[in-house]
Amino acid sequence: MAAQAGGAFQDMTVDHVVFHVGDAHQAAAELADKYGLAVLDTTEDTTVRSVTVGGAGGISLVFTEAVTGDHPAAAYVRVHGDGVADIALGVPDARAAFAEAVRRGARPVAAPAEDGDAVVAAIMGFGDVVHTFVQRPTTAAPTTEDAPPAETGVHGLDHFAVCLEPGQLTDTVKFYEDVLDFTMIFEEKIVVGAQSMNSQVVQSASSAVTLTLIEPDTSRSPGQIDDFIKNHGGAGVQHIALITDDITGSIRALRDRGVDFLTTPGAYYDALADRIELTRYSVAELGELDILVDEDQGGKLYQIFARSTHPRGTFFLEVIERAGARTFGTGNIKALYAAVEAELAKTPR
Repeated sequence: MAAQAGGAFQDMTVDHVVFHVGDAHQAAAELADKYGLAVLDTTEDTTVRSVTVGGAGGISLVFTEAVTGDHPAAAYVRVHGDGVADIALGVPDARAAFAEAVRRGARPVAAPAEDGDAVVAAIMGFGDVVHTFVQRPTTAAPTTEDAPPAETGVHGLDHFAVCLEPGQLTDTVKFYEDVLDFTMIFEEKIVVGAQSMNSQVVQSASSAVTLTLIEPDTSRSPGQIDDFIKNHGGAGVQHIALITDDITGSIRALRDRGVDFLTTPGAYYDALADRIELTRYSVAELGELDILVDEDQGGKLYQIFARSTHPRGTFFLEVIERAGARTFGTGNIKALYAAVEAELAKTPR
């Protein structure tokens, strides 16, 4: 269903991301310390404690820990361990967005209600991840507006990578297209050795919310997507990409803070000059930092993937710089897949 001008989902943004975790203070502190983000808010009541970290430019990550065993965060952690439970969507009118989404077939989670100065409502997304619609007063600044810029140079969320169970990709894409007016902007089948996965990228009408949806190809050997689904306990967010305008400077700063990144085979850089004409960074500089580069008609894409610190290995972060590129480089996706497979091969399954 095509987006309608002035529709309920036309000006959608990512308002914040909620993680359900076993220890909110520890999870928030690790991310704030390593990625140079600020602690924006800490709250606690008889059922839950939450810590929000973020930075100027729109990063707002809320780590929620259940105080009581019957809180939804407790159930989430029992099934998945720490992970993304809610990708909250900023909209001009939460009541209208909720009503329209439900009319189009979304499963309601929470009816519209006032939450301080905001109006919120929630629907199911993929797996057991929800989308909370958030309507903030036009006179109120976004949560991160007054936050200091991250010392590492990251300043926004580029996309969410979502692993789906086999057979869910088509229906999930259709849900985002038909219910929330997203558009499918990129599609690819990736084959690496004996393994394969299918990927489609959907993006909101505003271009501010992007989901890379991935399902394993069960006709081939099991791989990292199968491992995620098994270890996570179903569909979920595998990684979040953070934006920077200077990826080499950011990666050096992040390494200094203790972030460990996946390595890339030297052969990747041996062939790089023949594949892409580099301008901003040299092959030596990219190779020193294990940064991947690809390009499309709009320009170049630089990215690197942090090594997962999750006990189950089911969540990690990416750092990305878009020098005009709008898509997701084939070479980079294959390099990620190969790098993760090499990492998994070190540990018996």
